Amino acid sequence: MLRRLTVRDFVLVDRLEMDFHSGFTALTGETGTGKSILVDALAMLLGERGDATVVRPRAAKAEVEAEFDVPPGSPLAAWLDEQALAEDDRCVLRRVIEAGGRSRGFINGRATTVQQLKAAGEGLVDIYGQHGHQSLLRPAAQRDLLDAFGGLAPQAREVESAYRAWRACRLRREAWEKDAAALAAERHALEIQERELAALGLTPESWKTLQADHARLSHAASLLEAADSALDVLVEQEQAVESQLAGVISRLSAGLEHDAGLAAIVEMLESAQIQVREAGHELRRYRDGLDLDPARLRELERVLAAAHGAARKYRISVEDIPQVLADCGARLAELGEGDSATTLRQAEEEARGRYLEQAPALGKKRAQAARRLSGMVTEAMQRLALEGGSFRVVLSALEEGGPGGLEQAEFQVTPHADAPLRPLAKIASGGELSRIGLAIQAAASTAAGVPTLVFDEVDVGIGGRVAAVVGELLRELGRRYQVLCITHLPQVAAAADQQWQVVKTVSDGVATSQVQPLDAAQRVEEIARMLGGAVITDTTRRHAAELLAGAAPAGRSGGSRSKSL
Repeated sequence: MLRRLTVRDFVLVDRLEMDFHSGFTALTGETGTGKSILVDALAMLLGERGDATVVRPRAAKAEVEAEFDVPPGSPLAAWLDEQALAEDDRCVLRRVIEAGGRSRGFINGRATTVQQLKAAGEGLVDIYGQHGHQSLLRPAAQRDLLDAFGGLAPQAREVESAYRAWRACRLRREAWEKDAAALAAERHALEIQERELAALGLTPESWKTLQADHARLSHAASLLEAADSALDVLVEQEQAVESQLAGVISRLSAGLEHDAGLAAIVEMLESAQIQVREAGHELRRYRDGLDLDPARLRELERVLAAAHGAARKYRISVEDIPQVLADCGARLAELGEGDSATTLRQAEEEARGRYLEQAPALGKKRAQAARRLSGMVTEAMQRLALEGGSFRVVLSALEEGGPGGLEQAEFQVTPHADAPLRPLAKIASGGELSRIGLAIQAAASTAAGVPTLVFDEVDVGIGGRVAAVVGELLRELGRRYQVLCITHLPQVAAAADQQWQVVKTVSDGVATSQVQPLDAAQRVEEIARMLGGAVITDTTRRHAAELLAGAAPAGRSGGSRSKSL
């Protein structure tokens, strides 16, 4: 619901701050005072076109701001949350048009695009009349209203969910078919790679052993020669190190009788002699164990060559072969567990079957609701000076269906008996469109999708009894929604819960409009003016008072001081 509207430097508006109430509010005033400026400002705020022409003369910019209640759990609340624009249970829209033509929009203090303002506005306000911000002109909104009127919204959501599930299955199957050749090629390449790498039989441990065995075998001859030479020098020649150490130890031991200081040296040499002897023993065992098998060496060299060749082919290191082999196996297992054409087609057919089971049932109920709504709106049109006119909800079949079902809904109307049915969006007359919108809302008032309804030019071309009917319908709507109506008819104004008067003044050649909430006495005077024109008599006042008294509870009078526009 609209709580507050602030307008600054907009056309004739200097500064305006208005606090709004629930129920039905009538906005009245003489022709040319600027009543429609408020609707224009609100429409611009809700995303309609705005340019520098709306900026008040000598002002730098025009600014419009409105604060709305946002019920928790409503579609608008969800949208604000998705856009990261949510702020408690309110929504503050602001739009600035600079004198140079630049436009800026804000939602809850955050900069937004005009498209975002329009998207938010579609969940907040419907304006009926010449200003064009009507959700009922959108096909999706027409279908939603029909579903809400028929109590079909939950069923429609189920159909939409079934359609999206079917579409997801279809897209998955199409993607699989598109990628099937690529997946088959990948599987074939992985199978060859796995087979080649597995044939090497390499593990991290076996690779280390293979390298060590090859190094030893490839150098076996030189190692044997080195071992024999070392044995000769250490223990086997006549002048071997062990023999010479034995002689040195013998001579120094004889000198111990004369100098005990040689004892430590003799001890070290004896230890060295033992180490040399042990080294000789180990060298003999090593030499005897050396393998000079050329066949074994050739086999090792073959395996090494194969390993390095595979590494070059797949652009990996030999050390990584075991891990790459494991990765191949894992990917092949994943491909083997993937979807097949048969399973995907089966899933798609099952999802399509669920959709085609639910959508026709929704279509039948929509047809029933369409007949009821068509009759109710047509009946309401007769009461609104649209005698002979008719309204019809036309359901057209969709070839393949969609998220909204197997049909689309279109509101068609003819304002006169001799005119053909045409789409609601094609109605040229703002007054006719406004009254038709009123008839639709009156008939489907329990299903309106927005909390605030604004009617402009709703009284064009009507009067007397029909005007009273319009007032009654607006008052009935006001029990469920916040209703604002710009009117020239006293019968309509008298039915309002509260009434505001717009007046225009001129100072220093500059026109300024003002709006004043009226109390009970002031409402009598304003309605008397609307009845009698410039000259207001006691008889006119009595007639005005009778209108107010006969229009059911007048409710609030507005309850705020005069505001300057």
